[in-house]
Amino acid sequence: MNTFSESIWLVPCYALLGALLTIPWSPGLIRRTGPRPAGYINLVMTCTAFIHSLFALREVWSTPLEFSLPWLHAVNLEIVFDIRASATTVGALVVILGLNALTQIYAIAYLEMDWGWPRFYALLALFEAGMAALMLTNSLFFSYVMLEILTLGTYLLIGFWFNQSLVVTGARDGFLTKRVGDLVLLMGVVALYPLAGTWNYDELAAWAATNPLEPTVATLLGLALLTGPLGKCAQFPLQLWLDEAMEGPMPATILRNAVVVSTGAWVLIQMQPILNLSPTVVTVEIFAGAFTAIACSAIALAQIDLKRVFSYATSAYLGIVFIAVGTGQGERALVLLLTYAIAMALILMSVGGIILNNIAQDITQLRGLWSRRPISGICFAVGALSLVAVPPLGCFWGWAEIANGLNPPLLTVVLLVNGLTACSLARVFGQLFTGPVTPWTRRSPEGLWALVLPMMILLGIALHLPQLLIVLGLLPP
Repeated sequence: MNTFSESIWLVPCYALLGALLTIPWSPGLIRRTGPRPAGYINLVMTCTAFIHSLFALREVWSTPLEFSLPWLHAVNLEIVFDIRASATTVGALVVILGLNALTQIYAIAYLEMDWGWPRFYALLALFEAGMAALMLTNSLFFSYVMLEILTLGTYLLIGFWFNQSLVVTGARDGFLTKRVGDLVLLMGVVALYPLAGTWNYDELAAWAATNPLEPTVATLLGLALLTGPLGKCAQFPLQLWLDEAMEGPMPATILRNAVVVSTGAWVLIQMQPILNLSPTVVTVEIFAGAFTAIACSAIALAQIDLKRVFSYATSAYLGIVFIAVGTGQGERALVLLLTYAIAMALILMSVGGIILNNIAQDITQLRGLWSRRPISGICFAVGALSLVAVPPLGCFWGWAEIANGLNPPLLTVVLLVNGLTACSLARVFGQLFTGPVTPWTRRSPEGLWALVLPMMILLGIALHLPQLLIVLGLLPP
Protein backbone atom coordinates (compact mmCIF):
# COMPACT_ATOMS: atom_id res chain seq x y z
CA MET A 1 0.00 0.00 0.00
CA ASN A 2 1.16 3.54 -0.83
CA THR A 3 -0.30 5.07 2.31
CA PHE A 4 2.16 7.94 2.65
CA SER A 5 2.35 8.86 -1.04
CA GLU A 6 -1.41 8.79 -1.50
CA SER A 7 -1.79 11.14 1.47
CA ILE A 8 1.11 13.39 0.42
CA TRP A 9 -1.38 16.25 0.04
CA LEU A 10 -1.44 16.41 3.85
CA VAL A 11 2.15 17.69 4.00
CA PRO A 12 1.25 21.37 3.37
CA CYS A 13 -1.64 20.98 5.81
CA TYR A 14 0.71 20.15 8.70
CA ALA A 15 2.27 23.60 8.42
CA LEU A 16 -1.11 25.33 8.20
CA LEU A 17 -2.29 23.43 11.27
CA GLY A 18 0.82 24.54 13.13
CA ALA A 19 0.13 28.15 12.16
CA LEU A 20 -3.45 27.89 13.45
CA LEU A 21 -2.29 26.40 16.73
CA THR A 22 -0.15 29.49 17.40
CA ILE A 23 -3.26 31.65 17.79
CA PRO A 24 -3.67 31.04 21.56
CA TRP A 25 -0.20 32.54 22.14
CA SER A 26 -0.94 35.70 20.20
CA PRO A 27 -0.96 38.90 22.26
CA GLY A 28 -3.91 39.12 24.62
CA LEU A 29 -4.71 35.40 24.86
CA ILE A 30 -2.07 33.30 26.63
CA ARG A 31 0.64 35.26 28.44
CA ARG A 32 1.57 33.13 31.44
CA THR A 33 3.64 30.58 29.49
CA GLY A 34 5.27 33.14 27.23
CA PRO A 35 5.36 32.75 23.44
CA ARG A 36 7.72 29.76 23.21
CA PRO A 37 5.08 26.99 22.92
CA ALA A 38 4.00 28.48 19.59
CA GLY A 39 7.47 27.86 18.16
CA TYR A 40 7.74 24.35 19.56
CA ILE A 41 4.35 23.36 18.13
CA ASN A 42 5.36 24.55 14.67
CA LEU A 43 8.65 22.71 14.93
CA VAL A 44 6.84 19.48 15.82
CA MET A 45 4.48 19.89 12.85
CA THR A 46 7.41 20.52 10.49
CA CYS A 47 9.19 17.40 11.75
CA THR A 48 5.97 15.43 11.25
CA ALA A 49 5.74 16.65 7.66
CA PHE A 50 9.43 15.80 7.14
CA ILE A 51 8.94 12.21 8.37
CA HIS A 52 5.81 11.83 6.22
CA SER A 53 7.78 12.99 3.17
CA LEU A 54 10.63 10.58 3.89
CA PHE A 55 8.28 7.60 3.92
CA ALA A 56 6.50 8.90 0.81
CA LEU A 57 9.85 9.27 -0.97
CA ARG A 58 10.57 5.60 -0.41
CA GLU A 59 7.19 4.66 -1.90
CA VAL A 60 7.47 6.82 -5.05
CA TRP A 61 11.17 6.29 -5.68
CA SER A 62 10.55 3.91 -8.59
CA THR A 63 6.80 4.37 -9.08
CA PRO A 64 5.59 7.98 -9.42
CA LEU A 65 2.02 8.72 -8.44
CA GLU A 66 -0.34 11.27 -9.97
CA PHE A 67 -3.85 12.19 -8.90
CA SER A 68 -6.15 15.22 -8.79
CA LEU A 69 -8.29 16.96 -6.20
CA PRO A 70 -11.33 18.88 -7.57
CA TRP A 71 -11.32 22.58 -6.71
CA LEU A 72 -13.71 24.56 -8.92
CA HIS A 73 -16.24 23.76 -11.62
CA ALA A 74 -18.14 26.61 -13.28
CA VAL A 75 -19.73 26.55 -16.75
CA ASN A 76 -16.95 25.27 -19.06
CA LEU A 77 -14.13 25.95 -16.62
CA GLU A 78 -12.96 23.12 -14.41
CA ILE A 79 -9.95 23.69 -12.15
CA VAL A 80 -8.42 20.75 -10.33
CA PHE A 81 -5.39 20.57 -8.08
CA ASP A 82 -3.15 18.16 -9.98
CA ILE A 83 -0.64 16.41 -7.70
CA ARG A 84 2.52 14.69 -8.89
CA ALA A 85 4.40 12.64 -6.30
CA SER A 86 7.69 11.54 -7.83
CA ALA A 87 11.24 11.09 -6.65
CA THR A 88 12.02 14.66 -7.78
CA THR A 89 9.03 16.42 -6.24
CA VAL A 90 9.01 14.51 -2.95
CA GLY A 91 12.81 14.74 -2.76
CA ALA A 92 12.48 18.51 -3.07
CA LEU A 93 9.92 18.36 -0.24
CA VAL A 94 12.41 16.54 1.97
CA VAL A 95 15.07 19.20 1.35
CA ILE A 96 12.67 22.09 1.99
CA LEU A 97 11.19 20.59 5.15
CA GLY A 98 14.61 19.60 6.48
CA LEU A 99 16.01 23.10 6.00
CA ASN A 100 12.84 24.60 7.46
CA ALA A 101 13.15 22.43 10.58
CA LEU A 102 16.80 23.43 11.05
CA THR A 103 15.87 27.09 10.55
CA GLN A 104 13.18 26.85 13.21
CA ILE A 105 15.66 25.36 15.67
CA TYR A 106 18.07 28.18 14.77
CA ALA A 107 15.33 30.73 15.41
CA ILE A 108 14.83 29.43 18.96
CA ALA A 109 18.16 31.02 19.89
CA TYR A 110 18.14 33.91 17.42
CA LEU A 111 14.75 35.21 18.61
CA GLU A 112 15.20 34.10 22.21
CA MET A 113 14.12 37.44 23.70
CA ASP A 114 11.60 38.38 21.01
CA TRP A 115 7.91 38.32 21.95
CA GLY A 116 6.88 37.98 18.30
CA TRP A 117 7.40 34.19 18.28
CA PRO A 118 3.81 33.24 17.37
CA ARG A 119 3.77 35.64 14.42
CA PHE A 120 7.25 34.65 13.21
CA TYR A 121 6.65 30.90 13.38
CA ALA A 122 3.22 31.26 11.79
CA LEU A 123 4.84 33.11 8.87
CA LEU A 124 7.51 30.40 8.56
CA ALA A 125 4.64 27.90 8.44
CA LEU A 126 3.05 29.94 5.64
CA PHE A 127 6.35 29.74 3.75
CA GLU A 128 6.51 26.00 4.34
CA ALA A 129 2.94 25.35 3.21
CA GLY A 130 3.39 27.43 0.06
CA MET A 131 6.65 25.77 -0.94
CA ALA A 132 5.38 22.26 -0.16
CA ALA A 133 2.24 22.76 -2.25
CA LEU A 134 4.33 24.28 -5.05
CA MET A 135 6.57 21.22 -5.19
CA LEU A 136 3.58 18.88 -5.37
CA THR A 137 1.31 20.69 -7.80
CA ASN A 138 1.39 19.75 -11.46
CA SER A 139 -0.63 22.81 -12.47
CA LEU A 140 0.62 26.19 -13.66
CA PHE A 141 -2.45 27.90 -12.20
CA PHE A 142 -1.82 26.57 -8.70
CA SER A 143 1.88 27.23 -9.07
CA TYR A 144 0.95 30.87 -9.53
CA VAL A 145 -1.29 30.74 -6.44
CA MET A 146 1.54 29.30 -4.34
CA LEU A 147 3.99 31.90 -5.64
CA GLU A 148 1.53 34.58 -4.50
CA ILE A 149 1.42 33.01 -1.04
CA LEU A 150 5.22 33.13 -0.91
CA THR A 151 5.15 36.79 -1.99
CA LEU A 152 2.80 37.57 0.90
CA GLY A 153 4.98 35.63 3.32
CA THR A 154 8.08 37.46 2.09
CA TYR A 155 6.43 40.84 2.63
CA LEU A 156 5.31 39.98 6.16
CA LEU A 157 8.66 38.51 7.19
CA ILE A 158 10.67 41.44 5.80
CA GLY A 159 8.43 43.74 7.81
CA PHE A 160 8.54 41.58 10.94
CA TRP A 161 10.15 44.34 13.04
CA PHE A 162 7.66 46.90 11.78
CA ASN A 163 8.59 49.60 14.33
CA GLN A 164 11.73 50.41 12.30
CA SER A 165 11.36 52.76 9.34
CA LEU A 166 13.94 50.97 7.14
CA VAL A 167 12.14 47.68 7.70
CA VAL A 168 8.80 49.13 6.61
CA THR A 169 10.40 50.70 3.54
CA GLY A 170 12.19 47.47 2.63
CA ALA A 171 9.02 45.38 2.97
CA ARG A 172 7.05 47.83 0.83
CA ASP A 173 9.67 48.11 -1.91
CA GLY A 174 10.26 44.36 -2.01
CA PHE A 175 6.54 43.64 -2.24
CA LEU A 176 5.90 46.17 -5.00
CA THR A 177 8.86 44.95 -7.04
CA LYS A 178 7.68 41.35 -6.89
CA ARG A 179 4.13 42.43 -7.71
CA VAL A 180 5.35 43.64 -11.11
CA GLY A 181 6.53 40.14 -12.01
CA ASP A 182 3.45 38.52 -10.47
CA LEU A 183 1.04 40.69 -12.44
CA VAL A 184 2.70 40.04 -15.79
CA LEU A 185 2.91 36.32 -14.97
CA LEU A 186 -0.82 36.30 -14.25
CA MET A 187 -1.45 37.77 -17.69
CA GLY A 188 0.52 34.91 -19.23
CA VAL A 189 -1.26 32.26 -17.15
CA VAL A 190 -4.70 33.58 -18.10
CA ALA A 191 -3.76 33.95 -21.78
CA LEU A 192 -2.35 30.41 -21.95
CA TYR A 193 -5.55 28.56 -21.01
CA PRO A 194 -7.62 29.48 -24.14
CA LEU A 195 -4.64 28.54 -26.30
CA ALA A 196 -3.73 25.21 -24.71
CA GLY A 197 -6.96 24.30 -22.93
CA THR A 198 -5.09 23.15 -19.84
CA TRP A 199 -2.75 24.24 -17.06
CA ASN A 200 -1.36 20.76 -16.39
CA TYR A 201 2.41 20.80 -16.94
CA ASP A 202 2.54 17.40 -18.65
CA GLU A 203 -0.28 18.31 -21.01
CA LEU A 204 1.30 21.72 -21.68
CA ALA A 205 4.59 20.03 -22.63
CA ALA A 206 2.75 17.72 -25.06
CA TRP A 207 0.85 20.70 -26.49
CA ALA A 208 4.03 22.75 -26.91
CA ALA A 209 5.68 19.86 -28.77
CA THR A 210 3.22 20.43 -31.63
CA ASN A 211 4.54 24.02 -32.05
CA PRO A 212 1.01 25.46 -32.29
CA LEU A 213 1.64 29.23 -32.02
CA GLU A 214 2.61 32.02 -34.35
CA PRO A 215 6.07 33.48 -33.58
CA THR A 216 4.69 36.80 -32.30
CA VAL A 217 2.13 35.13 -30.04
CA ALA A 218 4.73 32.66 -28.74
CA THR A 219 7.13 35.53 -27.96
CA LEU A 220 4.58 37.66 -26.11
CA LEU A 221 3.27 34.67 -24.17
CA GLY A 222 6.77 33.46 -23.31
CA LEU A 223 7.92 36.90 -22.13
CA ALA A 224 4.87 37.18 -19.87
CA LEU A 225 5.52 33.76 -18.34
CA LEU A 226 9.24 34.50 -17.98
CA THR A 227 8.65 37.70 -16.02
CA GLY A 228 7.32 35.81 -13.00
CA PRO A 229 10.48 33.72 -12.43
CA LEU A 230 12.61 36.81 -13.11
CA GLY A 231 10.93 38.52 -10.17
CA LYS A 232 10.90 35.50 -7.87
CA CYS A 233 14.58 34.72 -8.51
CA ALA A 234 15.67 38.38 -8.20
CA GLN A 235 16.95 38.61 -11.76
CA PHE A 236 17.47 41.74 -13.85
CA PRO A 237 15.55 44.03 -14.02
CA LEU A 238 13.63 42.91 -10.88
CA GLN A 239 16.63 42.00 -8.73
CA LEU A 240 16.63 44.83 -6.17
CA TRP A 241 13.88 43.42 -3.92
CA LEU A 242 16.22 40.79 -2.47
CA ASP A 243 18.56 43.51 -1.26
CA GLU A 244 15.62 45.17 0.51
CA ALA A 245 14.60 41.82 2.00
CA MET A 246 17.73 41.74 4.14
CA GLU A 247 15.97 43.92 6.74
CA GLY A 248 14.09 40.87 8.04
CA PRO A 249 15.24 38.48 10.81
CA MET A 250 18.20 36.25 9.96
CA PRO A 251 16.30 32.91 10.21
CA ALA A 252 13.87 34.17 7.54
CA THR A 253 16.84 35.29 5.43
CA ILE A 254 18.32 31.79 5.63
CA LEU A 255 15.14 30.17 4.40
CA ARG A 256 14.45 32.81 1.75
CA ASN A 257 17.94 32.90 0.21
CA ALA A 258 18.41 29.13 0.34
CA VAL A 259 15.09 27.81 -0.96
CA VAL A 260 12.32 30.40 -1.36
CA VAL A 261 14.00 32.26 -4.22
CA SER A 262 14.65 28.90 -5.89
CA THR A 263 10.91 28.30 -6.25
CA GLY A 264 10.91 30.69 -9.19
CA ALA A 265 13.55 28.54 -10.89
CA TRP A 266 11.42 25.45 -10.16
CA VAL A 267 8.47 27.00 -12.00
CA LEU A 268 10.79 28.16 -14.79
CA ILE A 269 11.96 24.59 -15.38
CA GLN A 270 8.36 23.39 -15.53
CA MET A 271 7.41 26.11 -18.04
CA GLN A 272 10.50 25.73 -20.24
CA PRO A 273 8.72 23.69 -23.01
CA ILE A 274 6.43 26.69 -23.56
CA LEU A 275 9.28 29.20 -23.45
CA ASN A 276 11.16 27.14 -26.04
CA LEU A 277 8.45 27.96 -28.59
CA SER A 278 10.15 31.34 -29.08
CA PRO A 279 13.92 31.64 -29.65
CA THR A 280 13.62 35.30 -28.64
CA VAL A 281 12.32 34.35 -25.19
CA VAL A 282 15.12 31.83 -24.69
CA THR A 283 17.66 34.49 -25.67
CA VAL A 284 16.15 36.97 -23.20
CA GLU A 285 16.19 34.28 -20.51
CA ILE A 286 19.88 33.50 -21.03
CA PHE A 287 20.84 37.18 -21.33
CA ALA A 288 18.98 38.13 -18.14
CA GLY A 289 20.67 35.31 -16.25
CA ALA A 290 24.14 36.13 -17.59
CA PHE A 291 23.81 39.89 -16.99
CA THR A 292 22.46 39.38 -13.47
CA ALA A 293 25.15 36.85 -12.60
CA ILE A 294 28.03 39.09 -13.73
CA ALA A 295 26.61 42.35 -12.35
CA CYS A 296 25.55 40.98 -8.96
CA SER A 297 28.74 38.99 -8.37
CA ALA A 298 30.72 42.18 -9.09
CA ILE A 299 28.47 44.32 -6.85
CA ALA A 300 28.92 41.82 -3.99
CA LEU A 301 32.65 42.59 -4.01
CA ALA A 302 31.94 46.19 -2.98
CA GLN A 303 29.48 45.49 -0.16
CA ILE A 304 30.38 45.96 3.50
CA ASP A 305 27.01 44.83 4.86
CA LEU A 306 27.14 41.07 5.52
CA LYS A 307 23.56 40.39 4.52
CA ARG A 308 23.81 42.35 1.31
CA VAL A 309 26.91 40.45 0.22
CA PHE A 310 24.86 37.29 0.21
CA SER A 311 21.76 38.84 -1.32
CA TYR A 312 23.78 39.72 -4.42
CA ALA A 313 25.54 36.35 -4.35
CA THR A 314 22.12 34.67 -4.37
CA SER A 315 20.99 36.63 -7.43
CA ALA A 316 24.27 35.80 -9.18
CA TYR A 317 23.92 32.10 -8.47
CA LEU A 318 20.35 31.95 -9.72
CA GLY A 319 21.53 33.75 -12.85
CA ILE A 320 23.65 30.67 -13.58
CA VAL A 321 20.53 28.55 -13.10
CA PHE A 322 18.71 30.68 -15.70
CA ILE A 323 21.58 30.08 -18.14
CA ALA A 324 21.42 26.33 -17.49
CA VAL A 325 17.64 26.13 -17.97
CA GLY A 326 17.78 28.31 -21.09
CA THR A 327 20.36 25.99 -22.64
CA GLY A 328 18.18 22.93 -22.05
CA GLN A 329 19.82 21.64 -18.87
CA GLY A 330 16.84 21.64 -16.53
CA GLU A 331 17.75 18.43 -14.67
CA ARG A 332 21.30 19.64 -14.09
CA ALA A 333 19.90 22.93 -12.82
CA LEU A 334 17.89 21.01 -10.21
CA VAL A 335 21.07 19.34 -8.93
CA LEU A 336 22.72 22.75 -8.73
CA LEU A 337 19.76 24.18 -6.80
CA LEU A 338 19.96 21.30 -4.30
CA THR A 339 23.67 21.75 -3.62
CA TYR A 340 23.34 25.56 -3.59
CA ALA A 341 20.55 25.48 -0.97
CA ILE A 342 22.67 23.50 1.50
CA ALA A 343 25.82 25.61 0.95
CA MET A 344 24.02 28.96 1.21
CA ALA A 345 22.05 27.93 4.31
CA LEU A 346 25.30 26.83 5.99
CA ILE A 347 27.02 30.15 5.22
CA LEU A 348 24.10 32.26 6.41
CA MET A 349 23.78 30.29 9.64
CA SER A 350 27.47 30.83 10.37
CA VAL A 351 27.28 34.62 9.87
CA GLY A 352 23.87 34.91 11.56
CA GLY A 353 25.33 34.06 14.95
CA ILE A 354 28.04 36.67 14.42
CA ILE A 355 25.46 39.34 13.63
CA LEU A 356 23.41 38.35 16.67
CA ASN A 357 26.30 38.42 19.18
CA ASN A 358 28.06 41.51 17.85
CA ILE A 359 24.97 43.58 16.97
CA ALA A 360 26.74 44.58 13.76
CA GLN A 361 26.64 43.70 10.06
CA ASP A 362 29.51 45.94 8.92
CA ILE A 363 32.40 43.62 8.01
CA THR A 364 34.92 46.44 8.48
CA GLN A 365 34.18 46.33 12.22
CA LEU A 366 34.50 42.56 12.63
CA ARG A 367 37.90 40.83 12.70
CA GLY A 368 39.76 38.10 14.53
CA LEU A 369 36.79 35.80 15.09
CA TRP A 370 38.60 32.52 14.29
CA SER A 371 39.96 32.15 17.82
CA ARG A 372 36.57 32.93 19.34
CA ARG A 373 34.19 31.22 16.93
CA PRO A 374 36.01 28.28 15.32
CA ILE A 375 32.81 26.35 14.58
CA SER A 376 31.35 29.31 12.70
CA GLY A 377 34.64 29.71 10.83
CA ILE A 378 34.73 26.07 9.76
CA CYS A 379 31.08 26.14 8.67
CA PHE A 380 31.63 29.32 6.67
CA ALA A 381 34.72 27.88 4.99
CA VAL A 382 33.03 24.61 4.01
CA GLY A 383 29.91 26.42 2.77
CA ALA A 384 31.99 28.87 0.75
CA LEU A 385 34.18 26.15 -0.78
CA SER A 386 31.06 24.23 -1.74
CA LEU A 387 29.38 27.31 -3.20
CA VAL A 388 32.33 28.12 -5.49
CA ALA A 389 32.55 24.51 -6.74
CA VAL A 390 35.76 23.35 -5.10
CA PRO A 391 35.94 19.57 -5.70
CA PRO A 392 34.75 17.24 -4.35
CA LEU A 393 32.16 19.32 -2.48
CA GLY A 394 28.54 19.41 -3.63
CA CYS A 395 28.25 22.39 -5.99
CA PHE A 396 31.25 21.21 -8.02
CA TRP A 397 29.19 18.45 -9.62
CA GLY A 398 26.36 20.72 -10.67
CA TRP A 399 28.74 23.35 -12.04
CA ALA A 400 30.79 20.76 -13.93
CA GLU A 401 27.75 19.16 -15.56
CA ILE A 402 26.33 22.53 -16.61
CA ALA A 403 29.69 23.78 -17.90
CA ASN A 404 29.96 20.75 -20.20
CA GLY A 405 26.79 21.83 -22.00
CA LEU A 406 27.69 25.49 -22.58
CA ASN A 407 29.25 27.23 -25.57
CA PRO A 408 32.52 29.19 -25.03
CA PRO A 409 30.93 32.64 -24.36
CA LEU A 410 28.52 31.27 -21.74
CA LEU A 411 31.25 29.10 -20.24
CA THR A 412 33.34 32.25 -19.85
CA VAL A 413 30.44 33.92 -18.03
CA VAL A 414 30.09 30.99 -15.65
CA LEU A 415 33.81 30.88 -14.88
CA LEU A 416 33.93 34.66 -14.39
CA VAL A 417 30.97 34.63 -12.01
CA ASN A 418 32.45 31.75 -10.04
CA GLY A 419 35.77 33.61 -9.78
CA LEU A 420 34.12 36.83 -8.61
CA THR A 421 32.03 34.93 -6.06
CA ALA A 422 35.15 33.15 -4.78
CA CYS A 423 36.91 36.52 -4.36
CA SER A 424 33.88 37.94 -2.54
CA LEU A 425 33.62 35.02 -0.12
CA ALA A 426 37.38 35.01 0.48
CA ARG A 427 37.20 38.72 1.26
CA VAL A 428 34.40 38.20 3.78
CA PHE A 429 36.17 35.25 5.41
CA GLY A 430 39.40 37.21 5.74
CA GLN A 431 37.61 40.23 7.16
CA LEU A 432 35.64 38.21 9.72
CA PHE A 433 37.97 35.50 10.92
CA THR A 434 41.56 36.71 10.45
CA GLY A 435 43.58 39.64 11.79
CA PRO A 436 43.55 41.24 15.23
CA VAL A 437 40.50 41.27 17.46
CA THR A 438 38.50 44.51 17.42
CA PRO A 439 36.43 46.04 20.23
CA TRP A 440 33.35 44.64 18.48
CA THR A 441 34.62 41.06 18.53
CA ARG A 442 36.52 40.95 21.83
CA ARG A 443 33.57 39.21 23.48
CA SER A 444 32.02 37.05 20.79
CA PRO A 445 31.78 33.39 21.81
CA GLU A 446 29.87 30.71 19.94
CA GLY A 447 26.15 31.06 20.46
CA LEU A 448 23.60 28.89 22.21
CA TRP A 449 23.22 25.22 21.30
CA ALA A 450 20.23 26.06 19.09
CA LEU A 451 22.52 28.18 16.90
CA VAL A 452 25.33 25.61 16.73
CA LEU A 453 23.32 22.38 16.30
CA PRO A 454 21.72 23.27 12.92
CA MET A 455 25.12 24.44 11.64
CA MET A 456 26.77 21.17 12.62
CA ILE A 457 24.03 19.09 11.00
CA LEU A 458 24.30 21.10 7.77
CA LEU A 459 28.09 20.87 7.93
CA GLY A 460 27.87 17.07 8.01
CA ILE A 461 25.40 17.06 5.11
CA ALA A 462 27.58 19.42 3.06
CA LEU A 463 30.67 17.27 3.60
CA HIS A 464 28.85 14.06 2.68
CA LEU A 465 26.71 15.50 -0.11
CA PRO A 466 28.73 13.89 -2.95
CA GLN A 467 28.15 10.45 -1.42
CA LEU A 468 24.45 11.26 -0.98
CA LEU A 469 24.19 12.33 -4.62
CA ILE A 470 25.78 9.06 -5.73
CA VAL A 471 23.38 7.03 -3.57
CA LEU A 472 20.44 8.99 -5.01
CA GLY A 473 21.64 8.25 -8.53
CA LEU A 474 22.26 11.90 -9.39
CA LEU A 475 25.98 11.34 -9.97
CA PRO A 476 27.91 8.47 -11.56
CA PRO A 477 29.50 6.13 -8.98
